[in-house]
Amino acid sequence: MTAFSTIVVETIGPILRLTLNRPERANALNQTMLGEIGEALDDAERDPAIRAVIVRGAGAAFSSGFDLKEQMERRPQGVEQWRGILRKDFDTIMRFWHFPRPTIAAVRGPCLAGACELALACDITIAADDAFFGEPELKFGAGIVSMILPWIVGPKVAKEIILTGEDRIPASRAREIGMVNRIVPAAELDDAALALAQHIAAIDPNLVKETKRAINRALEAQNMLAALEEALAIDLEIEGAGSPDKVQFMDIARRDGLKAALAWRDARFPSRKA
Repeated sequence: MTAFSTIVVETIGPILRLTLNRPERANALNQTMLGEIGEALDDAERDPAIRAVIVRGAGAAFSSGFDLKEQMERRPQGVEQWRGILRKDFDTIMRFWHFPRPTIAAVRGPCLAGACELALACDITIAADDAFFGEPELKFGAGIVSMILPWIVGPKVAKEIILTGEDRIPASRAREIGMVNRIVPAAELDDAALALAQHIAAIDPNLVKETKRAINRALEAQNMLAALEEALAIDLEIEGAGSPDKVQFMDIARRDGLKAALAWRDARFPSRKA
């Protein structure tokens, strides 16, 4: 099996378990990790013995989303520099939607931004009771890479979450609005995800594959995939132009550190009661 530097891949009978493994960075999705996720899923797709995939995070987090520190260091500017970055981000997220076998996200702790979109793209999401979700991108001047949330929760709820940059949606609320299938105690998360994957793996794999495709078509027939591509093109315009908020956020982060930039971001907003 291929050795990876940012993920851990295990085969548990017919189940592939993929662990995002940068716990010191809250499993932030950098370009290396995105490439390794793609490679691991390529391997799994070629292996007929694999009947389901679980994705989880190492340590106390699922993932904080795309790696802002890497952006700070690389400083991409303009549409052409952002085009390849956003395409890789988008394709990695949507790989879990298109993967021919069931994909299960097992979420503990923070699951934010691009990582939230990745969990939404999975067929089933199980959350630990300490999990929380969110789409904070607009609060620091970024766009949404994969605008899948409206297709899951509906436009009204999605607009409130995305336009306010909500980044602390508890598991209970996420389940209520359809982002999460079930909630389990944190200590039981891995066992619950594995038991579900093993249950599905006992069913004829071709039947499961074709039925997943049929369910996906219920949304794809409404032009979901075309809409997501159009939203990605809008995000490319946003990132290529460079929002003044994003420029200032990154300037503060480079000068004073990411924590200072996050404090600047949050201090701009009045406290909001639920």
